[in-house]
Amino acid sequence: MQNFSYVNATSIEQVPSLLGRSWDDAVVMAGGTDLVGEMKDYAAVPKRVVNLKSIEGLDYIRQDDAGMRIGALTTLTDVLDNGAVSQEYPVLHQAVSVIASPQIRNMATLAGNILQRPRCWYYRSEDFPCLKKGGARCYAVGGVNTYHAIFGSGPSYIVHPSDAAPALMALGASVNIHGPRGANEVAMDDFFTMPEMNIRRENILRPNEIVTEITIPKPEANSKGMFLKVRERESIDFALVSLAAQMTVVNGTCERASLVLGGVAPVPWRALEAEDYLRGRRITEARAESAAEAAVEDAAPMPHNGYKVEIAKNLVKQAVQALAA
Repeated sequence: MQNFSYVNATSIEQVPSLLGRSWDDAVVMAGGTDLVGEMKDYAAVPKRVVNLKSIEGLDYIRQDDAGMRIGALTTLTDVLDNGAVSQEYPVLHQAVSVIASPQIRNMATLAGNILQRPRCWYYRSEDFPCLKKGGARCYAVGGVNTYHAIFGSGPSYIVHPSDAAPALMALGASVNIHGPRGANEVAMDDFFTMPEMNIRRENILRPNEIVTEITIPKPEANSKGMFLKVRERESIDFALVSLAAQMTVVNGTCERASLVLGGVAPVPWRALEAEDYLRGRRITEARAESAAEAAVEDAAPMPHNGYKVEIAKNLVKQAVQALAA
């Protein structure tokens, strides 16, 4: 780990000036469960670390008639233990319940989880100057790509590691951002960026901006959700493939569906073709299978990760049938 200075921020307004205009200048730390590992791997070598936990008032869960607002520094444990989350937003509750271990959830924050950097072993290794670190190639192409993307056309084939992000996207959540120009609210659908748009980062945040709050709208009537995750180890592991599903079904007919796959693309991946197929149709096993096929229609697996296609299909079929029951 490279030497760095450490600063305790005292207010949201102070943070942009502490961060500067370059990702090499400074980074923010909340729980630190991802950042510390990234710095130990020399994937991140900031000159300054800005501690956000010293800012009061960013750890809360508030509910009103419009929905729910969750402060950026709210821990995953606090989200998991909140009764309103488990009752109103089971897809988020289920997603958080399978993130890491209780000890990590006690430290990690909800905003930090959606802002995780790639787990790709090439990115995390000092020995591979990959595209994400300013290099000339993605080593997953022609390398060992067991855990890499099956959606997206490159040039980087990382997968987004967050479990919370697909759930929040399925719920239609938005992210509140603070920077030098003040506050801004962005839909989760527009928050993440593909590699062809920004090869170095996975979201639209500028170096001197932070997430302050996540807003989730109130679910509509007859809407149900669930989160499914397939991983190598049931105890603690990142998803091989996950699915966050939120559906509105009335008398057996799907009025609205939001299906977001995790572990398969550089961003949480909306299965738009499957959503479009389900809308307005009465749900049967055959139609659940057709939706599953539509969800992976654009998949382009690499030599070692074709198994993800079948897992994704199975998860979509399982969720559609369960939520329509």
